[in-house]
Amino acid sequence: MIKHAKSKALYDTFERKGTGQKVSHYCPGCGHGTVHNLIAEALVDLGITDRTVFMSPVGCSVFAYYYFDVGNFQCAHGRAPAVATGVRRVLENAVVISYQGDGDLAGIGTAEILHAANRGENITVFFVNNAIYGMTGGQMAPTTLVGQKTLTTPAGRSLTRDGGPIGMAEVMNALKTPVYIERVSLGTPQGVMKTRKAVKRGLSYQVEKRGFSFVEILSPCPINWKMDPGSSRKWITEHLEPVFPVQKFRDVQSGTAAPEVPKQPKVLKGKALLKMLQGESAITELTESAMKEDQFVKIAGFGGQGVLSAGMFLAKGAIAEGLNASWLPSYGPEMRGGKAYASVILSRKQIGSPVVEKPNVLLAMNLPSLLAFEEDVQPGGVILVNSSIIDRKVTRDDVTALYVPASDIAKSGGLIAASNMVMLTVYLAYTGTLQVETIKKMIPQNVKRKEHVEKNLAIVDASIAYLKEQGLLKT
Repeated sequence: MIKHAKSKALYDTFERKGTGQKVSHYCPGCGHGTVHNLIAEALVDLGITDRTVFMSPVGCSVFAYYYFDVGNFQCAHGRAPAVATGVRRVLENAVVISYQGDGDLAGIGTAEILHAANRGENITVFFVNNAIYGMTGGQMAPTTLVGQKTLTTPAGRSLTRDGGPIGMAEVMNALKTPVYIERVSLGTPQGVMKTRKAVKRGLSYQVEKRGFSFVEILSPCPINWKMDPGSSRKWITEHLEPVFPVQKFRDVQSGTAAPEVPKQPKVLKGKALLKMLQGESAITELTESAMKEDQFVKIAGFGGQGVLSAGMFLAKGAIAEGLNASWLPSYGPEMRGGKAYASVILSRKQIGSPVVEKPNVLLAMNLPSLLAFEEDVQPGGVILVNSSIIDRKVTRDDVTALYVPASDIAKSGGLIAASNMVMLTVYLAYTGTLQVETIKKMIPQNVKRKEHVEKNLAIVDASIAYLKEQGLLKT
């Protein structure tokens, strides 16, 4: 007795339309449901469900995370291959799927898919081609056929006005690095069986670490084509397949191509990462950080105050002491005088996002920065104020405020541009997050002008002296 059941890679219920629902959000006759089932079957057959990370793009498949019981990232429109690249570089044993429609892949995300393929990223891309923007009302897509009527081409696509349909499998085949490229079709039962094999092969090649696999699937969109499900399958074979021929373009295993598969880069951490960032002269022999809690730091001022470089010093110092760090700059178009700030996170755990919305440390280099970010600081946090140019006091009583004449200390040291180093030194020495000695060792490798190295080092020492004078240096 043969019992047919839903694949274990799919959830038992689909909560998108309500608790306990078993019906997907896809329209009747849509090809996405068929492709989802084929992918789910392959995941189970290959035993890789628990290793799989699915990239859900913008489009009809945007809610894939309601169906697949696997890891998932919700990606911006067209950016699934870019997100997949990041996952690939961090999770070495993950099976990474980029699942995209024609508007998403061939239109919005053309650059992302081309460069991911050209790098030979070890990911599997399933490209569902229904020749139309399905989710947003049926506009013309890059794959829309000449003469095909859509919401934005009511008289039919014009070759002279709109160009012709883009064959993405052919585009992929023009690159040297992909190892598997095949176009299949859901137009007939036989086509569905061939699609099943292509889906499994595309995934198995990734498991074998062969490289980039691309499977294009011609799929029906009955609602936007204004057809019933049966007619839409027939339309695939009669209209889509002649323009997009079903064929295997490349298969390393069958010998139709033998590109040199790029080796995936190793994930660098700690001292190895610091050495890559700083070169052979990187300082790596340092004591591990004594940081007790994650630091969410906002360093803010105007362009020219060294805000961004202070953030970079902090992040590199954290990496040198064995922590994870992220650095996210933000600045206006002005070379000098515009608003600038850096968000830095220091953690012993992996950092999911570099965005700092609620800092527990604020280094305010000028008054607009204090006004902009003071209220965002977490209760119990620390605010350092450059009192040389800020005459306003911190208004909150649930944070620690330190008033540091950073610009004056730097000016006395002969380099007013090093006021950022004063603020950084005071922050580290007061909190004990990193060793000040770490920053001092990094200065010769990171200060571009050699005549400024000694001045920066002297300004660091002057900052420590100031803290001692004020009785603020923690021992």
